[in-house]
Amino acid sequence: MQIEVEATRAEAAERIAQVLLEGFDKHYWLFREVAAHGKQRFEAGDWAGQQQAVKERIRFYDLRVRECVDRVRAEFDVEHLGDAVWQEAKRHFIGLLFEHRRPELAETFFNSVTTRILHRTYMHNDFIFVRAAISTEFIESDPPNYRSYYPAEIGLRRTLMQALEDFAWALPFEDLERDARLVVAALHEHLGEWPAGQPNLQIQILGSPFYRNKAAYVIGKVVNGNEETPFVLPVLRTPETALAIDAVLLDAEEISVLFSLSRSYFLVDMDVPSGYVQFLQNLMPTKPRSELYTSLGLGRQGKTLFYRDLLQHLHHSRDLFVEAPGTRGQVMHVFNLPSYPYVFKLIKDVFGPSKDTDRATVMGKFQMVKDVDRVGRMADAIEFTNLALPLDRFAPELLEQLSELAPSVIEIDGESLVLKHCYVERRMTPLNIFLETATPEQLEHAVKEYGDAIRELAIANVFPGDMLWRNFGVTRHGRVVFYDYDEIEYLTDCTFRRIPEPPTPEAELSGEVWHPVAPRDIFPEEFGSFLLGEPRVREAFLRHHADLLTPDFWQECQRRVAAGEVVDFFPYREASRFSNRTALAPSTDGEPDARSTASVS
Repeated sequence: MQIEVEATRAEAAERIAQVLLEGFDKHYWLFREVAAHGKQRFEAGDWAGQQQAVKERIRFYDLRVRECVDRVRAEFDVEHLGDAVWQEAKRHFIGLLFEHRRPELAETFFNSVTTRILHRTYMHNDFIFVRAAISTEFIESDPPNYRSYYPAEIGLRRTLMQALEDFAWALPFEDLERDARLVVAALHEHLGEWPAGQPNLQIQILGSPFYRNKAAYVIGKVVNGNEETPFVLPVLRTPETALAIDAVLLDAEEISVLFSLSRSYFLVDMDVPSGYVQFLQNLMPTKPRSELYTSLGLGRQGKTLFYRDLLQHLHHSRDLFVEAPGTRGQVMHVFNLPSYPYVFKLIKDVFGPSKDTDRATVMGKFQMVKDVDRVGRMADAIEFTNLALPLDRFAPELLEQLSELAPSVIEIDGESLVLKHCYVERRMTPLNIFLETATPEQLEHAVKEYGDAIRELAIANVFPGDMLWRNFGVTRHGRVVFYDYDEIEYLTDCTFRRIPEPPTPEAELSGEVWHPVAPRDIFPEEFGSFLLGEPRVREAFLRHHADLLTPDFWQECQRRVAAGEVVDFFPYREASRFSNRTALAPSTDGEPDARSTASVS
């Protein structure tokens, strides 16, 4: 009888493993199909469709996990399976991944399903993949992750032309030879002088373009001896329905900005995602793998790797979690580990008196941030439920704050403090703190960046709501990014009005509102009273952004959004664009010739 019971349990474990892998394979097939269609949308100029595809794909993962959870519950008596069955299911699952091309993603999917079925006390490596079980090194891809080209055979310019033609876009290039010359000229300028070609001289280019908004990005590197030069070629459609290379990015930091999580996720058709991530990390050594996976649309894998990195960092550090520097918010309580470049945000149980909202609405705002085009101006957030952190790593004063401000969101479980729900974002310097010690030049730049951020969000159909300086941060690249989301709205849901003339002089002096105000009525003329109290800031703001204090600017943005206009937001310096360069392009791989520029939209 015991043998029969054990056989039944073994069969259940094996079948559970198969069900979970089938669920993951379905998810990735659908994920890849959306990415593959990015090529057709790019060729057709279907920019709204491209953005919608990215938005819809975000929900794929949770839908497939939910389907798989329901299937497991329907086919197995999960309440009575016992720990041994789940441990055995994990072992069977590892066996199924032996020849799999995406084992790391499958392991994360296994975790997502099992942790929804089991209690969080199962959050250790016996039952889920706290550590990876299958190596992702040297997984073969069909076709290969990248193609190799050899300039010694036909020259650098013709090699670049061949590599771009191999993407087989349906649209022709406006002038591919001209574009290749511009790229060669930029490489020459970057390198200073042409190095001697080594026997291993080659160009390696990832097999799929990276589609986002109105561009396709060709990513590769030049290998010559022990030197490697990364490059990214943004390809745009011209008004004449042709293609043109808009720029060439050659600096690792500039390429890293392209992959910032303050922007939308890419659409990339990848057979072996780990191979793409490995290639990208070679180009950007300081970019965490977690952020690379997330930028490719594989947010759950990014979340898994972030958690593993966090555990590793906690193991090798001794500092304590403390309240994050800056002005304490009315909705979120924010803390960080000083030695780790992220902040943790919890929604408070009771909000400040000026905040008329609730927890569900705030969570909806964070989801909205994932859905819209963040245009490089809104920080992405990783959402966690039941995040267990070592209790002894929390400063006593922070524990007191959490117990007072968010008691429903925390729970002590043995030696862990469990955060039932939180968001994690990249740490930035709050803009109000940055301005306190900024030099005149830094202040001028930061104030212009602040206004530019508001402008770019507006044309992307986002109104920040609470535009106080403390709700924006300065990145290590000097870019101003918005990160406080409890009052954001779609721009088209707001009404921007002028303040009516007061009916009497007494009404104007009374301090009382003399005109009706609806919930989403916005009066831009009032912005200056709470944003521009500091004279230096006011002067700089009015130099660059006085029109933001008028309803005309906002109404014009609403008109453009309503008309379906998708604006170009180039994730690289305007000066990098070929249309703005004055250098000569070589007519051959070493001789200068007059250049012409490409007009793109």
